[in-house]
Amino acid sequence: MNYFETIREITKSMSDTIVDFSIPRKRTSAPTQASSNFITNKEQGDWAELLIFRAINETFEGLVAVRYGKSDDLIAGEPGFDTFYNEFQDELDTIGKRPDLLVFKEKDFRKELGYDVSKLEHSTIEDYVKLAVAGLEIRSSAFLIDKYEAFMNERTQTNLKRAFELKTKIIAEYSDILEHPKRKNYLDVLNGINKDTIYVAEYRSPSWRSTPRLEELTKLFKELKAAIKMIQKRDYLSITPKVEDLKVVYKWIEKFNVPHFYFQVFFDKVYGVAFKEILTLITDSEKEGDYYEISKDTKNQNKTTIKINTRKTHQIAYKVDEPKHKSVRREMGRGRLLFYVSFDEGTAYLDVDSIKKLLNINE
Repeated sequence: MNYFETIREITKSMSDTIVDFSIPRKRTSAPTQASSNFITNKEQGDWAELLIFRAINETFEGLVAVRYGKSDDLIAGEPGFDTFYNEFQDELDTIGKRPDLLVFKEKDFRKELGYDVSKLEHSTIEDYVKLAVAGLEIRSSAFLIDKYEAFMNERTQTNLKRAFELKTKIIAEYSDILEHPKRKNYLDVLNGINKDTIYVAEYRSPSWRSTPRLEELTKLFKELKAAIKMIQKRDYLSITPKVEDLKVVYKWIEKFNVPHFYFQVFFDKVYGVAFKEILTLITDSEKEGDYYEISKDTKNQNKTTIKINTRKTHQIAYKVDEPKHKSVRREMGRGRLLFYVSFDEGTAYLDVDSIKKLLNINE
């Protein structure tokens, strides 16, 4: 069974409530106007792609990274953007979504085509693309993951400590009130809260105010509920493939039979996961919540996004030197000005063994 056949078998086990591969994708219309935030995010993504491109070519002997993903400096609102966008939509329907980078064994790298084939007519490079050992989709995130993890761990531990203090206080000082038949269910809730169940504990806060003690008890239950809510919040950063992209990545794999991977670039480390792993995870409902979650992404037009817990993926760069950055002025039609941040330089220090394991490269 080749790579695409393996992917196809996995999709047969996937719930169509997540994605139905039998239904053609919906073609999207071109956005009419770009924002400064959008361009900054695009600049950050372009920087992340170049970061990994340079790191692979400077670190690995015997492997070559080549830029491949369809991209352009045009943005919504500029002349020619609609044509570019519609051509991109046509390509998604014919060959699927190109990964940003292709990785070749050095013996298969065609020097005459160079390190960037993104603007070549695709019909001239189809056979070449099929020789790649991996396609890499590069995502970026505006976080320092180590600091994020430290903050979230401290937040969780603080709220766990406070929650159990509140539980103990309520039981010790207000059991006489909670023994009343109409309130005993709250005592049952408290007794059921432990280090394992607190992550799923839920109750409706009471609103007792008829006596000073009942009013104080109400405040304690509300404080406990707030602490539990903080404990239950998602506390990990993620690799974030959009559900709508699964179909177009699948289509590209169907055509080229090249293993596909997602790399998430943070400003201090880089993590990766195989497309095959993503599909396998979302066919396993038992792993939802711990390994991944599926939710609407308010920062990305409310598109449904799979958020893969980075703790369950592969760390492929143990350090990243932050880029230089500068403000850029861009003049649009009608004299509209956009100011955004541009990124340059930076270095990713790759974990060679981890990448070889992820990409299944043994030489």
